[in-house]
Order: sequence, then C-alpha cells, then structure tokens
Amino acid sequence: MSEPAQKLTVTSDLAQIFEPIRGDLELVEQEFVRHIQPRAALIPGMGKYIQKSGGKRVRPAVLLMAARLGGYTGDRAVLNASVVEFIHTATLVHDDIIDGADTRRGRLAVHSRWGNDITVLLGDYLYIKSMAMALTQDSLEIVRLLCDVTLRMIEGELYQLTKTGDVDITEEEHFEIIRRKTAYLFGGCAQIGGVLGAVTKEQEQSLREFGFNLGVAFQVVDDLLDYTADETALGKPVGGDLREGKVTLPIIYLLQRGGEEADSLIRGVVRDRTVTKEQWRDITRLLHEHRTPDLAYAKATEYAGRAKASLDVFPPSRERDALKALADYVLSRDR
Repeated sequence: MSEPAQKLTVTSDLAQIFEPIRGDLELVEQEFVRHIQPRAALIPGMGKYIQKSGGKRVRPAVLLMAARLGGYTGDRAVLNASVVEFIHTATLVHDDIIDGADTRRGRLAVHSRWGNDITVLLGDYLYIKSMAMALTQDSLEIVRLLCDVTLRMIEGELYQLTKTGDVDITEEEHFEIIRRKTAYLFGGCAQIGGVLGAVTKEQEQSLREFGFNLGVAFQVVDDLLDYTADETALGKPVGGDLREGKVTLPIIYLLQRGGEEADSLIRGVVRDRTVTKEQWRDITRLLHEHRTPDLAYAKATEYAGRAKASLDVFPPSRERDALKALADYVLSRDR
C-alpha cells in the first residue's frame, strides 16, 4: 500500500532537531542508569535492557526544549525529563504484557525474556521510582502535574481495555483513549518545561496545548504505521493492533466507508484474534481503495498544525523552531 498522499517531506532528523539539548538528553540517559541500581539484582539488568532497546526520547526532549524556550538553564529540567521517561517506560512495560506483544522495537519484549510476574513488578518499581525522584524537588505544582498525567494514562489503559474487541468503537471514543494514554503526558512535559522557565500563565497553557496536540498527532501516526510501515523498520509485526482487538482510526474510517466486505472482514479478524495473509491482503486493498490512511493522516496533520500554532505566543528562537520541527518530524515518521 502506498504512503498517505499528503505526507510531508521533512529533511531534519531527530538528532538535528535535538541538537540544542543533546547534552541534557545524555544526562537523562545517565540518570536512568543511576536510578535503576537497587539491591534487587534483576532490576539493573532489566533496566539496561530496556534502555538499549532504543526509543526516541521524544517526551523528555519536549520537556527539555520547553524549559529552554522559557529561559530555564538549571539541573531540574534533566531531573524532570528523567522522571517522565521512567513513567513512559513503566507504561510500555505494562502495555506489552496486557497486549501480549512479543517484541518491542525489534527485540524481545521484557516480559518475553523475564516473564510476566517479574515484569509487572518492574513496571511498578518504575512508577514508584519516578514519583520518588519527583519528590526530591521543591515544586509541589510539578509533582501534582506528574501525578495527574500518570493517573490519566492508567485510566486510559483501563478504558482501552473496555474497548478492546469493540468493532463499533466510535471516533470520539478512540480519541479519548489517545488523549489519556498519550496526549496528556506530552502536554504535561511541555507544561513542566514552562513552569521551570517561569513563563506567563498564557505561555504555560500554550505549551501544554502544544504538547497535547503533538501527542495526539504522534499517536495517530503510530496507529497508522501499523498499516503502512515496513515490518523491519517498524520493529514489530504489522497488523498487531487488529490482532489484539484494537480498532484504530484507519479501521474506524474503513468500517464507515468499506461496506459489508470491510465490516465482515474486520469483525472476523477481531473475533479470531488472528489474520491470514489473504485477509491482510484484502484489508490493505480496502484501505487503499477507500483512502482511509489518508484520512487518518489528515487528522494527524491537523493536530500537528494546532501544536505549531500554539507556539506563536513565543518570540522566534532556536528552541521554538526546534519544537515546530518536531511536529513536522512526527508527521514524517516511518517507524
């Protein structure tokens, strides 16, 4: 299937976008290692395994860049960026167990290597550790923000579980999952950066809106890649969402436009939790015929545009340009 027709061409890669905060991101990596050294011997090994599995560190980068945009240059930005990466990693660890995902970014998922029981406890450890790290600072406002977004993420996971296998999920219900599981954390990262930088309340809210809309765009593209990406580049089997019973935006649009053939095909795959080569071929054909990936991509583009517009309350700067470029990068992802 072809890539969505409206896809942007973005030459800047993440390394270039993140160059202003490259040193701080390296410190975040060091903090991650430093805080996974408890007495329980398993945790450091599991933590390092997760760290070596890659990840783009987009969430901590949003926080660090937002703090720079607000004029902050102290060490609390690195601390809080490390906290959000711990929170995000905890959700990934638990999500892979819930989803039964065998791989993550091209490697065995943690639970596939160490088992569900140990991995659940690792996720719990990461959550509690993140809050313990947050409490070492003197800003109760930031701790409250972190608690709020973490609760929303867990609520989002619970809500998604109630919708797993629901072929009749609405577009609004799907976006509520995206808001809770992804967008609020992105929004919180940008807002925390603003709080550290002591920006105005208007600018703080604009940063939150930037992160929130960036997070929605990020997740819509992530869902879309399950139907358009190369399996090797993606690092996990394509079609995994549908096999797990997750009906995301490209399929919601296909069910609205694809008639009886699409409805019968999708319901069968979701019911059986498996997809044959023939079924996958028919699904990709129908997606292409009805251009539903393009419709989903247009939604991502809309949210990325909102994200960039939110930053116009700030004067031009290298940091503002980097955050806007990040929104364009999100739309150009292929993995």
